[in-house]
Amino acid sequence: MLEELAHILRDNRLVVLTGAGCSTESGIPDYRGPETRKKARNPIQFGEFLKSEETRKRYWARATVGWRRFGAVEPNPCHHAIAQLEAAGLMTGLITQNVDRLHTRAGSKDVVELHGALEDVVCLECRQITQRDDLQSRILEANPSFEQYVAELAPDGDAAVPEDLVNTFIPPVCDRCSGPLKPNVVFFGENVPKPVVERAWEMVERAEAMLVVGSSLTVYSGYRFVKFADEKRRMPVGILNLGETRGDPHAWVQVDGVAGELMPQLVDLLV
Repeated sequence: MLEELAHILRDNRLVVLTGAGCSTESGIPDYRGPETRKKARNPIQFGEFLKSEETRKRYWARATVGWRRFGAVEPNPCHHAIAQLEAAGLMTGLITQNVDRLHTRAGSKDVVELHGALEDVVCLECRQITQRDDLQSRILEANPSFEQYVAELAPDGDAAVPEDLVNTFIPPVCDRCSGPLKPNVVFFGENVPKPVVERAWEMVERAEAMLVVGSSLTVYSGYRFVKFADEKRRMPVGILNLGETRGDPHAWVQVDGVAGELMPQLVDLLV
């Protein structure tokens, strides 16, 4: 099947769309993989985060614990293989639904972060951007009991923290205006910024084929590009993912497998 996938992609300029399955081998769990989909989990809602100080406090308490591991993850062979495709001049660009910035760290240059990146934190009042590592230092100064607390990493970079510990947490505020802080990512119920979407569409319009890697395509913000590529552009669509995806009916070839194992092999067939 990998040879069939290479056949439909070969000699075409590719737009690559990636999801959480690219990063699971780096140690970041996904929301909808074969194992994690068995666990009930309610992602944070944008509206609730805006209106509830308690929700923001709980988020930052959990994120403080999760960042120790999330911020230390490294790109895996899937990320490096996609960077190799770009370096070979075979891509119009990379659209990622991931918020871990591992594609950039692996060497990809032309990247649209559809849902933002956890490395950036934005003030909801003055809009100042703060680097997450710098904020972590400030948080731990105010909450030294969180320094050594360890818990299992969650898909969105946070971790489970007992309520009694959450209750002691002092949430961070903007060091410029003391406004509330939010990770600069798109929460559920929040719209992807228009300039980001427009740049992603431009990559799709210039492409001659689409490759989806490590995404179930459950979220419409990514699925719409696959639907458009098939129904409007009639261009080849290939999917490499562990398990079925929402986009399978649009795929010319669908390969079921682990991205970190198969992407380097696919690149060897294309480059």
